[in-house]
Amino acid sequence: MSSIIFSILSIYIFIVIGFIAKMSFKEQIDDKTITLVNVYFLQVFLTFWGLLVKPIDITLLYAPSIYLLIVGVVIVVSAFVAKLLFEDKKEYSIATVAAIIGNTGNLGIPINIAIFGEESIPYTTVVNLVNVFVVYTIGVFYYSRGSFDTKTSLKNIVKIPILWAATIAILLSYFGYKPDGIILNTLMMGAYASMTMQLFLFGIYLYGTKIKEISKTLVIWVLTFKFILLPAIAFIVLINIDLEPMIKGIIFIELMMPLAVANVNLASLYDCKPRIVTALVFISSFMFLGVVFVAVEILSYF
Repeated sequence: MSSIIFSILSIYIFIVIGFIAKMSFKEQIDDKTITLVNVYFLQVFLTFWGLLVKPIDITLLYAPSIYLLIVGVVIVVSAFVAKLLFEDKKEYSIATVAAIIGNTGNLGIPINIAIFGEESIPYTTVVNLVNVFVVYTIGVFYYSRGSFDTKTSLKNIVKIPILWAATIAILLSYFGYKPDGIILNTLMMGAYASMTMQLFLFGIYLYGTKIKEISKTLVIWVLTFKFILLPAIAFIVLINIDLEPMIKGIIFIELMMPLAVANVNLASLYDCKPRIVTALVFISSFMFLGVVFVAVEILSYF
């Protein structure tokens, strides 16, 4: 269990640095510029590196297909209920999509390794791949809808370079392309820069965020959906399908991951109340320190 805790706490270092930097230099640090550099440039390196560092095993796609099925069910339920609870367009967008964009990569992969061992890596990798497409299609659409109409929001999906980079990387991997050492090192430099910048940006937005000013209904809904309703739906689906217990467990744990920093990136990019989203990500990350141990106990039912 100590490895789980250290996996979580290790990512907070750069968040703290971002918080201190914004506190020290305030308006001299431009939040939007960092977001644009990260989303439109550095995350392209992260996408290529993540998908090319190891060959993608197409035979493993059954696990992420179940993950995608659960996400599909969840997004329908979330969109319907959120429409009843929130009149503000931006709060509706956040309420609909925030809970499904979990930290399946930076946190989900090491957590699953700590629970299931290295045998989980092929499955967590392909689940994270599916999550990338969820983030940059459904995620982009809903966060964009907070500020734009439907047509513009659909166009914004196409404009995101990460989606195209992921498609190209998958095709390269499928046809057996293996980057040499120099290319791989270049991609790795950009990838780690992107991950660091995401955490740094999270710390920047965390500074000045006042939790008291956030709608209590929004906080309660997102966190209840994330840690109660979503796991309940996932459990019902997983318990009724024929699949190895370890794979069921991996899918369940990945769905339990706290809100990803990618939520902050998209909220910032489309001006969809990024400070509120930052607070939600922070609260969910803090709650996860306790929730993860409950999730581990539930695994025994698979």
